[in-house]
Amino acid sequence: MREKIRTEAGRKIYALRQQSVEPVFGIIKQAMGFRQFSLRALDKVSAEWTLVCLAYNCKRLFNLTKQPQNA
Repeated sequence: MREKIRTEAGRKIYALRQQSVEPVFGIIKQAMGFRQFSLRALDKVSAEWTLVCLAYNCKRLFNLTKQPQNA
């Protein structure tokens, strides 16, 4: 690892690891209450996860596009 980050290219690649997607999973678990899958089998779990992601994306899109109201 030390040899990899001694080069400029290696430092740039390693710096990409600082990007985090964990808040998305925290929001899905905490705010949306999704803690476990209800179905069994990979294809059914995949479909269920797709629905959870769709719900998250719709909620995010709604919150990003709503206009502030004048008081």
